[in-house]
Amino acid sequence: MGGVLLSFSGMAIAGRELSDTMNTFEIVFFRALVALLIILVFVAREGRSSILTPHLSIHFLRNIFHFGGQFGWFLGISLLPFATVFAIEFTIPIWAALLAVIFLGERMNQGRVIALVTGIIGVLIILRPGAEIVELGSLLVLAASACYAVAYITTKKISAVDTPLVVVFYMNLMHLPLGLIPALFDWNMPVAADIPWILLVGVTGLSAHYCVTRAFVLADATLMIPIDFLRLPVIAVVGFLFYNEPVEIALFAGAIIIFAGNYYNIRLEVKRGSEP
Repeated sequence: MGGVLLSFSGMAIAGRELSDTMNTFEIVFFRALVALLIILVFVAREGRSSILTPHLSIHFLRNIFHFGGQFGWFLGISLLPFATVFAIEFTIPIWAALLAVIFLGERMNQGRVIALVTGIIGVLIILRPGAEIVELGSLLVLAASACYAVAYITTKKISAVDTPLVVVFYMNLMHLPLGLIPALFDWNMPVAADIPWILLVGVTGLSAHYCVTRAFVLADATLMIPIDFLRLPVIAVVGFLFYNEPVEIALFAGAIIIFAGNYYNIRLEVKRGSEP
């Protein structure tokens, strides 16, 4: 989970720096390109059979939504303070629970109702509609969170039949054309100063996936989720020290409310799953 904190913070910083010289489609393209080159090293070691799958249609569906999430997240990073993006991102589990009820037929139980209600309250506190105009960037990140939620529940389905290597291989392979084709309409050739940030965004994008997966294998979700919440104060400090971004009490209040609802729901799910 320490790797998760560093990975997401590094990816956010790299995305912000690259947004000064290239468009968001290019950023997503280069992120996928670097990650894919790294993955190919493991594929070469494991053999071509390690990435074979009969479920390409499911991977395509997952990666269309994951690409939408990536695009909205990186665009939000270029428009909003880091902490605002990370706070809104905590709505992903709420979207996932709601979508699982609608499309997978799962029950809307007490925990999910509380998570949904607290999530709505938390988002309203963060966005403060009425007090000021809700920024486009905030709505983009909220939409990106919904896309990530679709990708999340699709990942749960595909992970039952495909390995993590297969999932990340096809994710980055499919992101390449999705990012490159629209990027070509406003292409900005990277300069030498962009190269370290391009490498950082690709490496951290891959390491974030790996660290999250390993953390949830090694420890219970009720331990991992509170540690994941530390991403918010960490990135808020980064934004304050290096980008002169304000630290807003309302944002933290809304994020804590969202987190509390998520954590309550997860504890109920874990307790329910451990019952005979």
